[in-house]
Amino acid sequence: MKTQFTFVTFLFFFPIYIFSQLQGKARIDSLSNVYQEQTAHEEKVATLRELFNVQLYNDHSIAKRHAEHILELSERYNYEKGIAIGNYCLGNYFFITAVNDSAIIYYNKVIDNAKKLSDKLLLTSSLLNLANIEDTLGNYDIALKLKDSVSEIYLRSENYFRYGIALGDAANTHINKGDYEKAMVGTLKALKVLDTIDKEPFRKADLYRQLGRINYFQGNYQKSINDFEEALEIYKSTADNLYQSYTLVDIGNIYVELDDYEGALFYYNKSKTISEEFEFIDNTANALANIGMVNTKQGKYDLAITNLLKSVEINRKQNSYFNIISAMGEIGNAYALNGEFKKSIYYLNQTVKLADSIDATDQLKMAISYRSKAHELNGNYAEALKDQRQFQIINDSLFSIEKTKQIEQMQIAFETEKKEASIALQEEEIKTLNERAKVDKLTKGLYAGGMASALALFGLSAFGYRQRIKKNRIAREKQEEILKKEIEHKQKELASQTLHLVQKNTFIQELMENLENVKNSPDKFKTEFRRIVMLLKKENASDKDWEVFKTYFAEVHNDFDQKLKTLSADISEKEIRLAAFLRMSLTTKEIAATLNVLPDSILKSKYRLKKKLGLDKETDLNGFLNSL
Repeated sequence: MKTQFTFVTFLFFFPIYIFSQLQGKARIDSLSNVYQEQTAHEEKVATLRELFNVQLYNDHSIAKRHAEHILELSERYNYEKGIAIGNYCLGNYFFITAVNDSAIIYYNKVIDNAKKLSDKLLLTSSLLNLANIEDTLGNYDIALKLKDSVSEIYLRSENYFRYGIALGDAANTHINKGDYEKAMVGTLKALKVLDTIDKEPFRKADLYRQLGRINYFQGNYQKSINDFEEALEIYKSTADNLYQSYTLVDIGNIYVELDDYEGALFYYNKSKTISEEFEFIDNTANALANIGMVNTKQGKYDLAITNLLKSVEINRKQNSYFNIISAMGEIGNAYALNGEFKKSIYYLNQTVKLADSIDATDQLKMAISYRSKAHELNGNYAEALKDQRQFQIINDSLFSIEKTKQIEQMQIAFETEKKEASIALQEEEIKTLNERAKVDKLTKGLYAGGMASALALFGLSAFGYRQRIKKNRIAREKQEEILKKEIEHKQKELASQTLHLVQKNTFIQELMENLENVKNSPDKFKTEFRRIVMLLKKENASDKDWEVFKTYFAEVHNDFDQKLKTLSADISEKEIRLAAFLRMSLTTKEIAATLNVLPDSILKSKYRLKKKLGLDKETDLNGFLNSL
C-alpha cells in the first residue's frame, strides 16, 4: 500500500489556507476591531470576507456565520457585488466541508451574479471550483471542459499569468484521470507560460511538484525526486514553509517505495519539525502517520503505535475524520503484527464503524482487509473468511461504481461529438447558403446563357449534396448493423457469464459445507481448514468473474440501474444486483447459490425489493423488471 500522498489542488482560494495558518488569533482580532469601526456596507462586506477567509480553515462554523452575514447585509442594501461574494463564500464553505450538492448550488448562483456584474475573477473562480468538485466525484471529462473554458477566458483576456495556472490545474485533472502523458504535456506547457512571468514564483514550484507527482505515479522515482527538489528550492527561496513541509513528505513517500526506510524517516522528520515550528497542525499529523507506517514496515511496532496515536489525537482536534480512520486502521494493523490481537480487533472494529458511518468506502475496505489479516494471524479462520467475503463485496461495489463512471464519461464524450458534428453540419449549411447568395447576386448581371450555366452548376452542387447524404445514410446503417451484432454477442457472453457464476458459486457453497465437516475432525481441522481458506482467498483475489459479468450486463442493459434508481432513490447496490439476476431469469435457488445465502433470504429480499419499487401484490416482479 502506498503511503499517504499529500497534495493541494489549484483552487483559487487555496492561498487562503496559507494565509490563515500564518495569521491566527491576532489577525482575527484586528479584523474584528476594524469591522466594528466601519459604517459603509461595502467596507463591512470586504472585512467580513477577510474574516471568512481566515476562519475557513480554523473554525468552519464561524466561517459559515461570516458568509451568511455577508449575504444578509448585502441583500438588505441590495448590494449585488456583496450578494455574489456571500454566495461564493458559502460555496467555499460547503466545498471544504464536502457538502458538494450545496456547494454546486451556491457556485451556480455566483456564476449568474458574476455574468451580470462582468466580474471575471468571481466567474472563473466559481467555474474552477465546480470543476474541482467534478474532480472529486471522478467526473474528469466534465471537470476538464470547465477548466478549458476558464483557460479560454484568461487567454482571450490576455491574462497569461492566470492562463498558466489554469493550464496546470487542467493537467492535475489528467493526473487524477490516470492520463499521465497529457498531464505531463499540460504541466510543461503551464511551466513554459509562467517562466515568462516574474510573479508569484511559488506557482512554478507548484508545477514542479506536479511533475514530481506524475513521475511518482509512473514509477520514475529519481526524476520525481529531482522535480520535488526543484520545487523545494523555490519554496525555500520564498520562505513558503507550509509547502516545504508538504514537499518533504512527498520525497519521503518516494524513499518508502524504494524500501529506503531510513531515507523516508529523514524527510518525514524534517517535515514534522517545520510543521511543529510553524504550527501546521494538519501536516504534523500527516507526517506522524507516515512515520508510524514506516515504523511498522521496520518491525518497530511499539514506536509505530506511539506515533500513530499522536496523529489520531491531533486529527481528533481538527475533526479530520478520514485521517483518523486511516491512522486507526494502521494502529490495528501494527497491534496485529505485534501479536496483540485483542487490541488490534478493538481498533479495527472502531475503524470499520467510523468508516461505515461516513461512507468512507476506501478506508472501510482497508480496515476490513486488516481485520481479516488479524483474525488469520490469531487462528480465527472463520472470522477471517467472513471479513474476506465482505472485502470482496465492497471491492465489487467499487468496481461497479467505477465502471458506471466510465460509461457515463463515454456517453458524455459521445454526446459532445454529436453536438460538434451538428455544429459542423450547420456551419456547412450556412456556408452553402452564403455561396448560393453570392451566386444569386452575380447572376443579376449575367446574360441568360450565363444564368443557365449558374443554375447548372447549382444543380450539380445539389446533386453532390444529395449524394453525400445518401453516403452518410448507408454508412450509418452499416454502423447500426455492426452495433446490433455487438449487442447480440454481448447478450450471449452475459448469459454465459451468468451460468458460469452460478456454477462457480454452487461449487463454493459445496466447499463451505465440506469445511463444516472438517470441523468435526479435530486432528485434521487445523491444517486442512487453513489450507482451504487460503485457497478460497486466492480464488477470491484473482477471479474476475464478477467484474466480467458486470461489464457485460452494463453493456447490454446500460440504463437498467438508473431506471431502478429513478423508481426508488434509496435502492441499494445489493438490491440492484438482485434485480439484475432476476432480469437474467435466474431461479431463487441459483441466486442464493451465487450470493452464498439461503433461498429464504432471497425470497425476503425479493419481497423488500418489490415493496421498495412500489409494486402491488398482483404485479409480477420478474415481468416488471423485464419490461424496464
